[in-house]
Amino acid sequence: MKFAIGYQQPENGESFTAIVNDYRPHIAEVFFPWVGAASCRSALGKARGALDWQAQNVLEEDLHAIRASGVKLDLLFNANCYGARAVSVSLENEVMSIVSHLHDLELAPDIVTTTSPFIARTLKKYCPDIEVRASVNMRIGTTSAMEYLADLFDSFYIQRDIQRDIPAVLAVKKWCDANGKGLYMLANSGCLRYCPSQTFHDNMVAHDDDIDEMKNVEGWTPHLCWRMFGKQRQYEEFLRETWVRPEDIELYDDIFPVVKLATRQHSHPRMVIGAYVKRSFNGNLLNLLEPGHAAAFLPYIIDNQRFPPDWREIATACAANCRHCGRCTEVLKQVLVKQPTEPI
Repeated sequence: MKFAIGYQQPENGESFTAIVNDYRPHIAEVFFPWVGAASCRSALGKARGALDWQAQNVLEEDLHAIRASGVKLDLLFNANCYGARAVSVSLENEVMSIVSHLHDLELAPDIVTTTSPFIARTLKKYCPDIEVRASVNMRIGTTSAMEYLADLFDSFYIQRDIQRDIPAVLAVKKWCDANGKGLYMLANSGCLRYCPSQTFHDNMVAHDDDIDEMKNVEGWTPHLCWRMFGKQRQYEEFLRETWVRPEDIELYDDIFPVVKLATRQHSHPRMVIGAYVKRSFNGNLLNLLEPGHAAAFLPYIIDNQRFPPDWREIATACAANCRHCGRCTEVLKQVLVKQPTEPI
């Protein structure tokens, strides 16, 4: 098993390519957005109308170094909403101009990951040599869904909500193998399992620029997870999420050749990659995830070393329709640790 990691331009000054080089034997792919383009995270090199004029130069230099190291490049067009441009000539031209520019730089992507069937169709039409992959945000978790999209996508990120259900994963894997499709997973998502607000949240992210310029209603947190872990203190729901601890990633060794690590917005990507490469982490599990909710849990942490020996069995047997059997309650008592507060 190798990893696909999310590109960023770290604010601490560390070169992203240095991280890639240090873990090169374990890195198969680097996924990245184009500068200023909408995606499932905040736009690279753009914030509230301000542009980082060096961001594109840095990105292109980094991509050259990553390509030279033998790591595949995965270009993202994975915004949840493209608005009125969703099936437009304008969007088609934008996609193809970016791909053409990268091709001219000898940086043509090996893979394009998208949430858009229209963008998938565009790439299939004009760039048949590029692998087109369905984003995890499409929530594709059945063979029926894959059959419907088989003409547009070469590979799929499995719906993260089902990935702890190993028999369900194996059934999807069997179909993919039989039909020549690739299958991948995201290991360190901090999102709620079957989050009913995911579409709402992802649409907000796709329209960040517009939302930032609006006078928005104050006093309400639009993100369900932050409400649940903040004022509501529903910490057990964290245990029912979709993440897989570094210690348990071996469960998927024979299923997924490449596992995605969400690091594009993470404050410490080296720590995340190192933990999964070593298959061990001594610290606050919340700090490995993206999104991370460590601030919402304060003064508590989730001590990753305190999980019980049978956690794998508990996690993989967890029902999608929670019966509130009490197992998570007991695990939470072990792993939720209050940190001492320092006097002001």
